[in-house]
Amino acid sequence: MTSTGILAELEAGMAELATPMRVYVAAGRFSEPEPDLPELAARIRALLAAIAADEAWRRYLPGYVPPSVPEVCAALEPVETHGAAPFLAQVAAVDLVWPSHRHLPAETAERAADRVVSLLGPEASWWTNHDAGCGAVNGLVPLLSDSLLAGTDGEHFALALQIADA
Repeated sequence: MTSTGILAELEAGMAELATPMRVYVAAGRFSEPEPDLPELAARIRALLAAIAADEAWRRYLPGYVPPSVPEVCAALEPVETHGAAPFLAQVAAVDLVWPSHRHLPAETAERAADRVVSLLGPEASWWTNHDAGCGAVNGLVPLLSDSLLAGTDGEHFALALQIADA
């Protein structure tokens, strides 16, 4: 599959995982040569800026400025590739505050998440703001709950961020 084809399918898969005012997604292709974690963090920062500008969240975030790229990098923890699809499906489908509430049917989220992870491939790197070792979340948005999963194959990226009024 060509890079353009991968990008189109990646964008479509991520769009399936989005829920207005709750689960924000982004997918794209890096323009920088040899992108690494700082470039991925810059895309995360841009997604945070878009959320802050969204009318649904602006009132909760007066004066909010997304964390700097180094601060975003510091908040990220690696996720093993085999755990990326289930985690992505969870970010998209299960509400942070009310886990019994579903934003998407589990099957829809799992199918789309599996497709996104397979498009980025087995060598992709995946990152979250969750510290699995202690169960803590390195929040990216003050006063709100957030859950992020970001992945890259070194050319393309996929981001999903759920945000909730805790």
